[in-house]
Amino acid sequence: MEPKSVKSLAFIFARGGSKGLPGKNIRPLAGKPLIVHSIDTARTCRLIADVYVSTEDAEIAEVARQAGANIIERPAELATDTAPEWMAWRHAIEAVEQSQGPFDLFVSLPPTSPLRSVQDVENAIVAIEKDPTADICLTMTDAARSPYFNMVAADGTGGVKLAITGPAGFSRRQDAPKLFDITTVAYVAKPDYVKSQSSLFAGRVIGVSVPKARAVDIDDVWDFRFAESLIEGARNA
Repeated sequence: MEPKSVKSLAFIFARGGSKGLPGKNIRPLAGKPLIVHSIDTARTCRLIADVYVSTEDAEIAEVARQAGANIIERPAELATDTAPEWMAWRHAIEAVEQSQGPFDLFVSLPPTSPLRSVQDVENAIVAIEKDPTADICLTMTDAARSPYFNMVAADGTGGVKLAITGPAGFSRRQDAPKLFDITTVAYVAKPDYVKSQSSLFAGRVIGVSVPKARAVDIDDVWDFRFAESLIEGARNA
C-alpha cells in the first residue's frame, strides 16, 4: 500500500495597514510586489498543493490574484493592529475547510520574508511530517545575542540587569545553551492545532534552521533596503 499523500496548503496573511512601512506588502522589491515573492515560492514548492492570501485590502487582493493566489476575505476585526494573527490563521483554515474540505498541513509564509528559499519551506514541511508528535514547526536562525551575557532588562530602580541569569559556574558565552531567533520564513502547523489552541507554544513545537541571509524580516524601510542590497549582491556574485 502506498503511503497517504499529505495535502499542504500555503497561506499568506497581508493586511493593508502598515505603520512601519506604508504599502509594504505590495511595495516593489527586485521588480515585483513584496507579497508576490511569497506567492511565487509557494507555487514553486512541490510539497504545496495551493496558495491562499488572507487580506482585507482590495489592492493587495488584486495583486495576489494576478500572481495566482486564491483570496480569502479577511474580516475587518481580524485586520487591526491589535488583532492576534493566530485568529486570522484560524479564520483562514476554517474558510478553506468549508469551501474545499479538510487538508493536512497549514503553511504560513509571511510576505515579510521574501528571501526564503523553496528548500527552507520544504524542510519545515518534511520536519513535521517526520515527527507525528509535533503540532507546529517554526523556522529559526542562530541568535546574535544571548540573554545570559549581553541582553539586559530594566531592574525597576533605574539600573539594568541581565535578562536571564545562568546557573552557577556559567561564565562563558560558549557554555550557554544554544539560542535561536524565530524567523518569519515559515510556520507549518496541523490545522486542528490552530483551531483548538490559542498560541504558538501551547503544544509541541519543533524548529528547523535557516541561514541569516534568508531570514530577513521586513518591518521598516531599513529592512527593505537591506533586502534589496542582498538581492543585488546575489545577482552580482
